[in-house]
Amino acid sequence: MSAHKAAMKLLPFHLLSLGILLADQLLKQFIMGLLPLCRPWHCESMELLPFLKLTLVRNYGAAFSFLNDAGGWQRWFLAAVSLGVSLFILVWLRKAGCRQPWLASGLSLILGGALGNLVDRVRDGYVTDFIVAHTAPWGHQWWGGWHFPAFNLADAAITLGAALLVLDMLLAPRQPPPGRKRR
Repeated sequence: MSAHKAAMKLLPFHLLSLGILLADQLLKQFIMGLLPLCRPWHCESMELLPFLKLTLVRNYGAAFSFLNDAGGWQRWFLAAVSLGVSLFILVWLRKAGCRQPWLASGLSLILGGALGNLVDRVRDGYVTDFIVAHTAPWGHQWWGGWHFPAFNLADAAITLGAALLVLDMLLAPRQPPPGRKRR
């Protein structure tokens, strides 16, 4: 198969990544125009559902604000890691091709999300998060005031992509080791 035909077969997956990247960036810009930045002394939120609200926060670190207070060096370190992972995923996506649609879809979602957060980190020095899931007022008492750390569309795409990778691992036919016949 020619390189052009191979690239055309991957086009839907690349468009999925690009769509996630663009939707993530547009949604972040919209939310930044809608809500003020959450500060310790003042934090405005917009309730969407009894268990879901919008709250604008900046994450200078990685997932769950890991390295958030590391002093600034984490910006370029995390950007380099994100770029490296994105390049690795592009190569993996090319190898997976259309023969493994669950894997390719998962990789595309992860790629789009990683690039969305990479753009934030390089441009702004932080990642913009704004979705907060929390216990509903009518929720179980033992949950107390639980809330999940703020996240964004890119993070959600990465999570969904990872779930698709797991699904692909569970559903993919097992290949026998080289040199062994399948029974």
